[in-house]
Amino acid sequence: MVRALRLDRSTAPLLVLGSLLGLLGCSGGPPAASPPAPAPVAVAPPRAAPAAKPAAIRPIMLGIDVLEADGFSVVRGKRIGLLTHPAGVNRRGESTITVLRRAPQTKLVALFAPEHGLYGTEKASTNISDTVHRRTGLPVYSLHGHNRKPTKAQLQGLDALVIDLQDIGVRSYTFNVAMRYAMDACFTHGVEVIVLDRPNPLGGLKVDGPILDRELMSGVGAFRVPYVHGLTIGELARKAATTPGVLDVPEAVRAKGRLTVVQMRGWRRSMRWSETGLTYVPTSQLVPDFSAVIGYAMVGLGCEGNKFSHGLGPAYPYRGISYPGKTADQLQKDLTALRLPGLRFSKVAVADRQGRPTTGVFVEVTDWAEWNPTELSFHLMRLACRYDPANPFARLTEAQVRSFNIHVGSAAWTQALRREGARIDVNAWYRRWREQALAYQAETRRYWLYN
Repeated sequence: MVRALRLDRSTAPLLVLGSLLGLLGCSGGPPAASPPAPAPVAVAPPRAAPAAKPAAIRPIMLGIDVLEADGFSVVRGKRIGLLTHPAGVNRRGESTITVLRRAPQTKLVALFAPEHGLYGTEKASTNISDTVHRRTGLPVYSLHGHNRKPTKAQLQGLDALVIDLQDIGVRSYTFNVAMRYAMDACFTHGVEVIVLDRPNPLGGLKVDGPILDRELMSGVGAFRVPYVHGLTIGELARKAATTPGVLDVPEAVRAKGRLTVVQMRGWRRSMRWSETGLTYVPTSQLVPDFSAVIGYAMVGLGCEGNKFSHGLGPAYPYRGISYPGKTADQLQKDLTALRLPGLRFSKVAVADRQGRPTTGVFVEVTDWAEWNPTELSFHLMRLACRYDPANPFARLTEAQVRSFNIHVGSAAWTQALRREGARIDVNAWYRRWREQALAYQAETRRYWLYN
């Protein structure tokens, strides 16, 4: 189903995110009513798609599948650009580039690429140059190079920018940032935004971790949401388009902006990726599968000053933990003693990325309902201070503090961690963030497209 948003002050649902700053002492209010069912749209006969074996047809229809099934009506008669990456595929595994090139009365004229590039081969944080798509000859404009937002010249002649990016449900993963920055530019220059929705691999019910401080918004956090935000990329777009202060544009520009979200069919908020029946396409080199998505939410925070690993060789990206000078036995004992709900810690022996034998601890989620995704990260920070009594976080440079903050999202936590070290009361902080996250979830129900 296609949901088109014609945005103005009289019809757009509003959420003033600044109010979340006061949630420590205030209730977030009762959950909003579930959004009404989308109005039906006219369906044109779809152009024939390549045949697929019945076993390859998945029950869930992604945004790109719905767009094609509805006869490409949303893009018909338009010159379009496409912001995508290797995970931008339909449920049969075809690239969205290929699908859009067969859309009738539609002209795909430019491609845009996020971090890691159009082919997903570039390392994280690497600046990428513009290039040409090898197969089609279309220009590929990098949004992780000289500019992070499409320029006026790059958008020239486009009626719409289609966005098909697979996010992983975590604030610091930069594909949702690329979408928001693209929305800034498109709204500024009068170009429609069309988001082809995709599942949140962690489902739509998990919300966890600190809400991003407004002054810490950056290229690794462009939405003031908890670290695990519980929204699909289409719902995030809807939030940006209908909420004052999210987009970096004047309010009058936001109110005139045009957003169309092409919804999925068959996805439910309770679904984890493993329950969708869809094949996971690697979203980056170190997130090759759903297991790594789970790990990223658990140990993707607090890189600066923290000697804990984020994986054990290629076998366990973001799921294996080690610490210099500590045996796997000691780590397993100390982590198990934390008694974190829904987690179990097991010793493993693997080869590192140089092929050398190494040991560490594998983090297993034993109870999804009890599991709090970010809780482990904050306990690891405290444990790092215990292993290094001089407090590694107190030694961070100004630049390192900034990097730490924009990932974690809470400057107050960083100040307390640097001041208190191993004495910091993680549980008290976590209870506070939990209250904020639940209030956020109640507030953001108005943006839900799925139950």
